[in-house]
Amino acid sequence: MKILMLSTSDSGGGAARAAYRLHQAFINNSIESRMRVGMKHTDMHTICGPPGKFGKGMALLKAEVAEQIMKLQHSANRNLHSPAFIPSGLVGEINKSDIDIVQLNWICNEFLSIEDIGRIKKPIVWRLSDMWPFCGAEHIAVDDRNARWRDGYTKNNRPSDHKGFDIDRWVWNRKKRSWKRVIYIVAPSNWMAECVRSSALMRDWPVSVIPTSIDMNQFRPWEKRFSREVLGLPANRKLILFGAAGGMKDQNKGGDLLENAIIHGVSRGLFADVEGILFGQSAPVKPPEVGIPLHWVGRVSDDATLSLIYSAADLTVVPSRQDNLPQTAIEAQACGCPVVGFNSSGIPDAVSDRETGYLARAFDTDDLAFGISWVLADEVRRARLSSAARERALRLWSPEGVVKKYLAVYEQAIEATMR
Repeated sequence: MKILMLSTSDSGGGAARAAYRLHQAFINNSIESRMRVGMKHTDMHTICGPPGKFGKGMALLKAEVAEQIMKLQHSANRNLHSPAFIPSGLVGEINKSDIDIVQLNWICNEFLSIEDIGRIKKPIVWRLSDMWPFCGAEHIAVDDRNARWRDGYTKNNRPSDHKGFDIDRWVWNRKKRSWKRVIYIVAPSNWMAECVRSSALMRDWPVSVIPTSIDMNQFRPWEKRFSREVLGLPANRKLILFGAAGGMKDQNKGGDLLENAIIHGVSRGLFADVEGILFGQSAPVKPPEVGIPLHWVGRVSDDATLSLIYSAADLTVVPSRQDNLPQTAIEAQACGCPVVGFNSSGIPDAVSDRETGYLARAFDTDDLAFGISWVLADEVRRARLSSAARERALRLWSPEGVVKKYLAVYEQAIEATMR
């Protein structure tokens, strides 16, 4: 089977890393996989990026044009929006190729247009990194009974705080017009799968839940004292870890909720010997004053260093407001680091409550503080959580098992196209 994976990038964020890791998993399992990206950062020869400086410049220019277009719409939703309207020029090449299946990953920032996707004649499987495929232009949308993506984007259900041109409706209608063929959807979490099944755009399409895979030899437990010595972290303190691509600046990742939880815990005397580690962001000019020392390790681009950071920590906190299957949660557990997060969206798929970590009541920072202290308070319990986390990671997220599940979906998509 010949696979073509399409992704805006092969590195730089959770979605790109997930696509790159799956591509690696296919190759390591002797499956012919090629990857086409809008921006190439790795040196892997099976990945093809834009040719030369001109191609890279055009990719940046298209993203800038899309950003300017989005200024025509004003809304309270400050999360990323993508109009996806500039043609890629790749469709003819794809349709003439000898590939058997096209896998879409995160393809925004004007890498592919909505119309491009509709013109691909090969069988398509789409791994959803976020909500954009079934929403309007927004990548993260509210998940309630009145959400526009549930009923379709009309003039009547536009939020009152939206002003200007309704780009969300324009984008959703283009998707509806362009995507006439069935696309096989892969959701990394059960929550995302339920969103797809409830959406006006994709509710009749087949959906499979397949988690993200990670290299269990790369992400594995290291001896804690050794990890802390290498990273220059204190050996005799309890360390809690938080990491996100945007650091504390990404509101959806819940850095502010973690701040409140730590402040609450400190005020109750729960974190007397605790310090924090943060990756994904260098120390700001004015670091938050939360009552415990903080160690800022900046952006981390290599998995080996990440593995050491997880191993150095006593627990990882994933306080996201809304998340699919956060890789920080599965990476941490693969390294034997328990995870504390909220019992919402895709987090319950990542964390088994009181078995590999703790699930706090959604957005209750007092309960989040309790969960952190519950993990830290008992060394025997923490060791049990750590062992269970590693075992669960091996069972659910090993590349071999994930690859088999993808191949089964590919076979279904190819067979349906041949009917």
